[in-house]
Amino acid sequence: MTTFNNLMNRSLSLLALAGAATLPLSAFGADHMDKMSPKEPMASASVASPMAAADMTDGVIRKIDKSLKKITIKHGEIKNLEMPGMTMVFQVKDESLLDKAKVGDAIKFHAEKQGGSIVVTDIQPAQ
Repeated sequence: MTTFNNLMNRSLSLLALAGAATLPLSAFGADHMDKMSPKEPMASASVASPMAAADMTDGVIRKIDKSLKKITIKHGEIKNLEMPGMTMVFQVKDESLLDKAKVGDAIKFHAEKQGGSIVVTDIQPAQ
């Protein structure tokens, strides 16, 4: 009986391996392996990466209200919020962001939803 059990266990193991061999590599998370150099350590999920340029939206500052920590921006599509281009008033996460630009400046900015509001979290001069 023991020989039969060993034979069955080996057969099941071989079947499992054969089944795994037919799965696409992406099922094992290997779809990004070609982009990694063998000398590069794998990035940790807890490491913050700098904001990608793709996350920034083009805009022109129309109004700044430092007392209310608000900025009016005529902007293009905000892709991360799935919002079309328009002119709107935003809250700013940090009041010091309002010192980075003046009315009429072309900028790149990042906005995200926070607590039911859309908040500008970064402003950079357009280049």
